[in-house]
Amino acid sequence: MSLRNTPARWGHVAQFLHWLIVALVITQVVLANIAEGLPIGMKKLAMFARHKSVGITILGLAVIRLLWRWANPTPALPTTLKPYERTLAGLTHFGLYLILFAMPLTGWMMTSARGFPASWFGFFQLPDFVPKDKALYEAMKDTHHTLAAVLYAIVTLHVLAALKHHFVLKDDVLRRMLPFTKKT
Repeated sequence: MSLRNTPARWGHVAQFLHWLIVALVITQVVLANIAEGLPIGMKKLAMFARHKSVGITILGLAVIRLLWRWANPTPALPTTLKPYERTLAGLTHFGLYLILFAMPLTGWMMTSARGFPASWFGFFQLPDFVPKDKALYEAMKDTHHTLAAVLYAIVTLHVLAALKHHFVLKDDVLRRMLPFTKKT
């Protein structure tokens, strides 16, 4: 299989970025849930520091993924899709990219507005995105949590659509994003 996308299949790079981001988003959910359950203290701060670092990693990977997508052909959707299904697929992908950017940025703004430093795994500190501001912190916190709920909904729709393509429509839409599979 090719590193680059083809008109019929996602290439190794696109697949790797897709599945790496999936794994990191799942990691984010786990880290946030663990941190929320901890009492205020160093363990909670350390867990949120990891959460921030993974979020910045996702932001960087989303930039790379979007640039890679623009530089490569996108495999065509099946011709059997209805116009509303094509529109829904496009909106779902747009929403996923939007949230992959918005979640880390609102988290970074929230951290800055709270007056907490943000670093990338302790290697370097990120600049403050916004000045310290309690009202802005509260707004970004609400936005970040709302985006998480929207992310869950869009991911659910995305997964259900992939499963429908695989099990109901029996086309290659899911298979072409899975590593180690071939077009049937």
